[in-house]
Amino acid sequence: MPGWLAATLDADTVDFAHARRTPPGGWQIGAYGTRRASEMHLEGHQCTTMLRPGEYQLLMVEAPNVPAAELKNAIRWKVKDMVEYKIDEGTIDILDIPPADPAAASRARPMYAVAARNELLQGRIRELEAARIPLSVIDIPETAQRNVAALYEGGERGVALAYFGQREGLLTINFRSDLYLARRLEVGVEELAGDAGGEGGALSRVALEIQRTLDHFDRQFRHVAVAKLVIAPTPRPTRLAEFLQARFELQVVQADLREVLAFERPPEEQAQWKLFHHFGAALRT
Repeated sequence: MPGWLAATLDADTVDFAHARRTPPGGWQIGAYGTRRASEMHLEGHQCTTMLRPGEYQLLMVEAPNVPAAELKNAIRWKVKDMVEYKIDEGTIDILDIPPADPAAASRARPMYAVAARNELLQGRIRELEAARIPLSVIDIPETAQRNVAALYEGGERGVALAYFGQREGLLTINFRSDLYLARRLEVGVEELAGDAGGEGGALSRVALEIQRTLDHFDRQFRHVAVAKLVIAPTPRPTRLAEFLQARFELQVVQADLREVLAFERPPEEQAQWKLFHHFGAALRT
């Protein structure tokens, strides 16, 4: 079947979403939801899964000045003292951060290294094979979120996107569909939904952390102007978008994926929130 199916396995159930490209550059979301693994029939699909927070490290390092063929090995040596295991016991992949300013292309620039234990990766592959999910790619939430944020890009400006799970949030910044920055926020959606906006509450803490991140980003990537902050769907109403719009000069948008993706069966807010990163991981080119 054309396109990608993103799936994660939890005990005997599978959360999943399938997407395929449609001309002249759109996306069609077909099946999505949660089913028992025994009900899934995925022969002929290209499947991707995502690691969970705590199962990998996303490390920003300075890109070494080596030929492209030697880059991944050079990065392994750069991060060997930044992981909690022997480097030979882990798998390292890299995410390039293209220079926003062509004049800076020859200067030192950052890039991301993604590190995970081989034992964990091999275990995940075995679990999915046992559930008859034909795995092609292992992804991470940051890159899945990047794919959704790219739908909100316009012109030569960056886009920030904030997603909040049960216990923590994820803030990413995109430019030209590339991931430039990612960081975790120690606030969950329930805490946000229960905050009326008092001093020192969850809303104020999120606003402060986003402002600090934007300030840091501006110092590090001076040639990228962030023009939009997108707030991902939530299962309960929050005042976050309204709260941030009153404090920030950039545009704040409350996301509704039905406005940027074509769905065969439009999802309600709960499904958009629960499967947010699955939709993003399925937007794979």
